[in-house]
Amino acid sequence: MRHGEPNPISISRHKAPRLPARLRPMLSLADFERRAERHLPKSIFGYVSGGVQDDLSLNDNIAAFRRITLRPRILRNVAQRSLETTLFGQTLGLPFGIAPMGFSALAAYDGDVVLGRAARAAGSIAICSAASLTPLERVAAEAESRWFQAYIPGDRARISGLLDRLRRAGFDHLVVTGDVPVAGNRENNARNGFDAPLRFTPRLIWQGVTHPRWVLGTLGREMARRGMPHFENMESVQGPPLFSRDLVRSKIGREELDWDDLRYIRDIWPGRLVVKGVLHPDDARIAQDCGCDGIIVSNHGGRQLDGAITAIDALPLIRAAVPDMTVMLDGGIRRGSDVLKAMMLGADFTFVGRPFLFAAACFGEAGVAHAFALLRDEIDRDMALLGITTPMQMREVAGAG
Repeated sequence: MRHGEPNPISISRHKAPRLPARLRPMLSLADFERRAERHLPKSIFGYVSGGVQDDLSLNDNIAAFRRITLRPRILRNVAQRSLETTLFGQTLGLPFGIAPMGFSALAAYDGDVVLGRAARAAGSIAICSAASLTPLERVAAEAESRWFQAYIPGDRARISGLLDRLRRAGFDHLVVTGDVPVAGNRENNARNGFDAPLRFTPRLIWQGVTHPRWVLGTLGREMARRGMPHFENMESVQGPPLFSRDLVRSKIGREELDWDDLRYIRDIWPGRLVVKGVLHPDDARIAQDCGCDGIIVSNHGGRQLDGAITAIDALPLIRAAVPDMTVMLDGGIRRGSDVLKAMMLGADFTFVGRPFLFAAACFGEAGVAHAFALLRDEIDRDMALLGITTPMQMREVAGAG
């Protein structure tokens, strides 16, 4: 080492804030899932983690990312890195957010609000799900959420009623899920004793007895503070309760929804309009022709059509079909490198679901904040190793020879 050069192995005096002891074993997003499998009753964990039928699409969502390799560039000055990403004219601190997930408040105490608050604190967004058990008004007010995902009924009067409710609550981004005309064949739910509404069966009661921390800290705490949870956000009025002996979940006629309904929504909805569940380039073009502001490429986390193409495999052709449209991706992201791979292949933004809900289930808002930090740090580190300073420079990596 020449005189005057800094010691290459010197240790910085500025240390990161010390994590609580319970969070220190959580080194990756996968660690939250392993912890949640012990914490949650089998029926609840299986509902969140599972797919449909043989889990082909569920497993391939993750495997598809692992098949993609990266070609780094070296000896580039990467000292000034930034993860800031622009989405619909808004600057976000990260290139990823939290995907909509139903029953979040069943897996994690006040899960919908917790996810929204943590996302906002991290400089990102969380999409409130129509299948949530928390009134959308609370999510908007307490988490300052402005993105809502809807299962739209094929009925104009019911559509307008729901959109009026969203406007009054302050939502300005509407995500219409288009890939659920009927519910997928989730055999794992039947095997694990999960149904909606839930029924007090001997198996479900036993799962509660053997998971007292979840019963007391999540379900019991929720019922003590706010009473019986209900399906809150499918339509303009409150739906049935979570637990019932004889009620069935409301049917909202999604089989009748078509592109003409989306055009109607575009006519009456003043905010941003996004369609989720796009896997075919032609559907991306139609969405653009209908006036949509963006699309989310997704196979519903492998929870609808088993054997459907993965989002990351569908992305390049969709990006080519709508080069000027905002294209987002959801499904299979578990590492920071996955976020960068998605952006390399054409995504403007990405969403991650299950790992954040598992983090909330086990550790509350602190766990979600830690999950955000883990993924953020992975992206930052990988950017440096790839020789880039912003996520959008991944397009240059894709074109490198």
